[in-house]
Amino acid sequence: MFQTTRRRLAIWYTTVTAIVLLVFASGMYIYVRSTLIERVDDTLNHVVEVVTRSIAIDRIEAPGLPSQFQINVAASFQDNSNRLDDDRIDLEVFNLSGKLLWSTLREPLNLPVWIDLDGATVRVQNDIPGERQSQRILRQITAPVDKNGVLVGFLRVSHPWFEVTKPTELLIVDLTIGTSLIIASVATIGWFLSGIAIEPVKASYQQLKQFTADASHELRNPIATIQTNVQVALGEEPLLPAQRQQLQTIERLTRRLGRLVDDLLFLARQDSSIAAPELSPVPLDALLMETIEEQRLAAASKGIELVLEIVDPLPITVGQGEEDDRLEAFSIDGDWDRLVRLFTNLLTNAIGYTLPATDNCHLNASPPQIKIELQQLLRQNTAYLQVQVRDWGIGIPETALPYLFDRFYRVDLARTATASDVSSGSGLGLAIVQSIVASHQGELAIESQVDVGTTVTVTFKQSQAQK
Repeated sequence: MFQTTRRRLAIWYTTVTAIVLLVFASGMYIYVRSTLIERVDDTLNHVVEVVTRSIAIDRIEAPGLPSQFQINVAASFQDNSNRLDDDRIDLEVFNLSGKLLWSTLREPLNLPVWIDLDGATVRVQNDIPGERQSQRILRQITAPVDKNGVLVGFLRVSHPWFEVTKPTELLIVDLTIGTSLIIASVATIGWFLSGIAIEPVKASYQQLKQFTADASHELRNPIATIQTNVQVALGEEPLLPAQRQQLQTIERLTRRLGRLVDDLLFLARQDSSIAAPELSPVPLDALLMETIEEQRLAAASKGIELVLEIVDPLPITVGQGEEDDRLEAFSIDGDWDRLVRLFTNLLTNAIGYTLPATDNCHLNASPPQIKIELQQLLRQNTAYLQVQVRDWGIGIPETALPYLFDRFYRVDLARTATASDVSSGSGLGLAIVQSIVASHQGELAIESQVDVGTTVTVTFKQSQAQK
């Protein structure tokens, strides 16, 4: 239990830290990337400003026509065809119709021309003859070229995108490695700190368990003494009716208190692993027959019939005779006394929550009965034994099912008032059942519907001796 709590605390520490780091790393990546893009755009804008001021624009005079302007490429630019740097800034000059006049690129980009002063990221296909086709990513700004407010042409400036991608890729690698190392460190530190934090709780819990065990043990003798003295007093004559009734009440309450002390002592020993189950081959069918026989008188007093149904086992060759085969086929490795207690608790609950025959006419079973079914299952070539205890009693509300195994939990007393045998219980019966099933590495499940009945399913792995 404490290891699970410690593990959960460490996982929470690590998860919260991981979320914070991921948010920080994402913010850092977005900030750096946007900063790089802004720096590239600033560079492009600066180039545009410098180049547009250096462009020579000629006036064209035509008789009878207004003056026109055109870009003088020869006077504005020198031949840059020998520059083959991949990281350079490329320039393109277009006239008003979008025709390319001059470019530093070896191959035209074949992109439409539009004014974009904010910057745009474009992808172009490299179709240079003799070179392998590839895709280039460029950051571009396209600015107008004018003379005295008259539009003359366009200037497009391109910057290679790897000036942004290369630093961001390195940043992603660094952030990934750094975040992973920090998360691993936090997980280790979280496991250590959760162990320190849980130690006081663990110590308090151990003290509480020890107190429960000690108190239960010390209470057994006084309770047994009181019960013995009451029984002796009941056997003496003469007794007034009122005195006998009072002594019987004391005996009944003492018996109930004794059962509570036994249950508390059993759970305390289970929790502290003081008494581990002594495993040995246990024939479940014989155990169920014995348990049912012990509970048959209590069931008969309410007009309830106990029915045991044993499904024929899967073909397994064991033993010499037919009876030996039958017993060995339903054998598990377990503790006889604890298993008896397990099924006794289940049958006691089933009997207690099943209405007597006189009050059961509105339910499905008439006369009321409790069915105990034992069968063999095969899961992935592994044999299991399943026991189902099914009653047609008052049922359990769906909202109460998740809490049935909590200690001292009791279903709504308004519903249990009619079940006198169980209404006086302590709420530890199913907690003991769950503890015994867990100590035998079994499975436990409960299905119930109000006014329909309850089915408890217990599954154990079959004894290895049968394979």
